[in-house]
Amino acid sequence: MIRTFLVASSLILSMAQTATANPIADVICEPTERMTKKLSQALMSERQAMGLRGPEQVVEVWTDQAGDWTMVITYASGQSCIVAMGEAWMETAKRDPA
Repeated sequence: MIRTFLVASSLILSMAQTATANPIADVICEPTERMTKKLSQALMSERQAMGLRGPEQVVEVWTDQAGDWTMVITYASGQSCIVAMGEAWMETAKRDPA
């Protein structure tokens, strides 16, 4: 009886966890224009930083008001891919290069 209850409980919990999908879960790689639209409109994120990773790749960091962040690599081919996501993004003070 207890074993049946434990098995049923674990099945219910596993189904509940898959039902609450992350809004970005269905986005891995997309054409850059579509990725930008999803990040800015659907997730209400803004590009905060970007830098070159090589001659054909740009790394971008997107953040939202809550501090969630998404790191995207944009390729010269016109494709963009999410490579990392996290939370608690914090801005740091800019240093004087002199």
